[in-house]
Amino acid sequence: MYTKKPQVHVNQGEQLKLTIKRLGINGEGIGYYEHKLVFVPGALPTEKVVVNVIEDLHNFIRAELVEILRKSDDRIQPVDDYANDVGGFELENLAYDKQLTFKRDVIKDSLEKYKPAGYRKYKLRATIGMEHPVHYRNKATFQVRSDGEKVIAGLYKHRSHTVVDLKTSALQYPLTMKVMRAVVAIIDELGIPVYDEEKNAGIIKTVVVRAATATDQVQVTFITQSKKLLKKRQLLERIAAELPEVVSIMQNVNPGKTSLIWGPETIHLAGKEKITEVLNGLSFDLSARAFLQVNPEMTEVLYQEAFKALDLTGKEKLVDAYAGVGTIGLSVADKVREVRGMDTIKAAVDDANANAIKNGIMNAIYEVGEAESLLPLWIEDGWRPTALIVDPPRTGLADSLIKTILDITPKKFVYISCNPSTLARDLVKLTRKYNVEYIQSVDLMPQTSRCECVVKFKKK
Repeated sequence: MYTKKPQVHVNQGEQLKLTIKRLGINGEGIGYYEHKLVFVPGALPTEKVVVNVIEDLHNFIRAELVEILRKSDDRIQPVDDYANDVGGFELENLAYDKQLTFKRDVIKDSLEKYKPAGYRKYKLRATIGMEHPVHYRNKATFQVRSDGEKVIAGLYKHRSHTVVDLKTSALQYPLTMKVMRAVVAIIDELGIPVYDEEKNAGIIKTVVVRAATATDQVQVTFITQSKKLLKKRQLLERIAAELPEVVSIMQNVNPGKTSLIWGPETIHLAGKEKITEVLNGLSFDLSARAFLQVNPEMTEVLYQEAFKALDLTGKEKLVDAYAGVGTIGLSVADKVREVRGMDTIKAAVDDANANAIKNGIMNAIYEVGEAESLLPLWIEDGWRPTALIVDPPRTGLADSLIKTILDITPKKFVYISCNPSTLARDLVKLTRKYNVEYIQSVDLMPQTSRCECVVKFKKK
C-alpha cells in the first residue's frame, strides 16, 4: 500500500548543508533538502554549502548563503561587495562565459516547460556577449532614504524595503554614478527631507539619472511625494554650478505608498526637457519616461540581429509593434519601403514621430493605440504589412495581438523577447502558423539573470 511521505518542515534560522544542483531562472542556486527545493542566492552549481533558512513554504525553502564548503571552479570574485545583497547583480560571482551559457539554458528550460510545436528541433544559438561586460547601464534608479545620520541612495536589499547605499557600481556607466553621488550629497547638505516609507512622510523618494552615452548628456529626475520641493532654487543652482553635464532636470510626482516608481505627472524644472542618444547612427531625443534599453552598445547588436533575421529586400511594409520612441523601426527604415508603428503611450509616439523628423526619415509614421486594434484598421484601409517586428514588455504578447498576427500572418516575422518564459508561452500559439528557424540570445544585461533574444519565424 502506498503511503504519502510526510511534508518536510524546517524552522526559520535553521542551518542546512546542501549541494547546489543548478541555477534557477533568477540566477539563484537550487539545491534539495530531503527532496524539497531550496533556493540560495549567490550559490553556484556543484558547490557544497551551508545555508540559513529564511522562509519555509509549502513547496520550497528560501535560504541565505552562510558558508561555501566546496567552491565551484566557475566562481569568481564579484567586483561589487553587495553583489549578493541587492537585485540586479545575481551572476557577478559566475565566470562570464558560464553566464552566457546559463542564458541560453534559461531559454531551453522555458521551452521544455511550455513545449511549443517542434521545440526540441529549435536552433538555440550561442549567446552573444559583451567584450567588456561592465559599466554599461545608462540609467540609475536609486531609492533615497536617511539612515539616521545622512542621506543614502541605492537599491533594496533582497526581499525587503531596506535600502543598501550604493557608492559605486561596476555595472553603471561611470557618469551616472558620478552624478548620482553628487546629487545625493547636495540633497544631504541642503537638508531636503527624503522619504520615510514607514511614516509616509518626506519629499524626495527616488532619484533617476540617465546618461546618453554617445553625447554624455545627463538627465536627472527627482521623484517626489508631492509637487512641493523644498529648497528647489538652491538645489538647481548647485547642480548647474557643480554638474555641467546635467542638461535636463525634471520632477515626477508620485504620492503615497505604492510599488510603482513613476507617478502620472512630470514637471520640467531646468535645462532641456530631453537628452539626445545616438543608436545605429540615428539621433533619438529621450524624455524622462521614455523607454530605452539600458545597454546602448548591445542594443545595437540586438537590433542588427533582428534586422538580419527579417532578411529585408527593401520592398517590405514593416510594422514596428510596441515601438516606444521608434528606435527599432527608425533604425531599419532605410532598408524597407515603409514603417508603421504603434505604442499605447502618447508621449512615446510623439517622441517617435519627432525622432523620424529629426533624422530626416520620411517613410515612417507612428500612431497611438494597440497593435491588435490598429492592424485590422490599416488592412481595412488597404495597407497590409509584409513584415512584423514585436518587442513586448516582460509580460509578453497580448492574446488579442497573437490572434491578429495569426489572422494576417505576415510573411516575415521577428519577435524580440526580454522574458524567455512568456516567449515560450506565446510560441505555443504562434507555432500554429509559423515555424521557428532559430533563437539568438544576446546579453544586454551582463552580471544579471536577464536574457534578451531574437526569434526568427518562417511562415508554414
